Amino acid sequence: MKKIPLEILGLSSSQSQSGSFALILGEKHGNRRLPIIIGMFEAQSIAIQIEKISPNRPLTHDLFKSFAEHVHVAIVEVVISDLKEGVFYSRIVCSDGATTFDIDARPSDAIAIGLRFEVPIFTVEAVLSEAGIILTDEEENESGTDDDQDDDDDQDEEDADDATRRPARPEPRDPSGQVSLDELTKMLAQALEKEDYEKAAKIRDELNKRDR
Repeated sequence: MKKIPLEILGLSSSQSQSGSFALILGEKHGNRRLPIIIGMFEAQSIAIQIEKISPNRPLTHDLFKSFAEHVHVAIVEVVISDLKEGVFYSRIVCSDGATTFDIDARPSDAIAIGLRFEVPIFTVEAVLSEAGIILTDEEENESGTDDDQDDDDDQDEEDADDATRRPARPEPRDPSGQVSLDELTKMLAQALEKEDYEKAAKIRDELNKRDR
């Protein structure tokens, strides 16, 4: 099965689930995004490793690395391998030098550990096809245009005043069975334009349910 390399694009706090975060993964050689909702502890562990911060005491994922190195087990790669009923599954591929074996893990834990071993992160086409969100060039350009307009303002206060004068874009409603497919598609485009990947992921899930 062909593996698709991913990279971490960012972390954003969840607007609907207190204490949760959206981990945004991107296709390295494509334009699809894979948002995964993770817990606060896992998000903190991932952020600490990305920023190369050394905690005073080892976190659970640091402990896993120390133990693996002590017993001479190396991490080869992390694979987000499946998606069942909205739940992502992943594997940590390990090697003791003689044999290679897999360990089942949540994607958040697998990625936090993979970052510490500096190994690649992969997924498969089936997961990206079902859960991936395509960010078009037009949406990227529109997002960049908005940023350019904000950069042209002289002061932060003027930016805020300018924002209040602009017509507010309609916020996408929460997806429900009463919303048409066309409306859901528009809501998805709006969420992507605002880079609200958490909301986009929920709308994507609703669209997937309608297709079944």
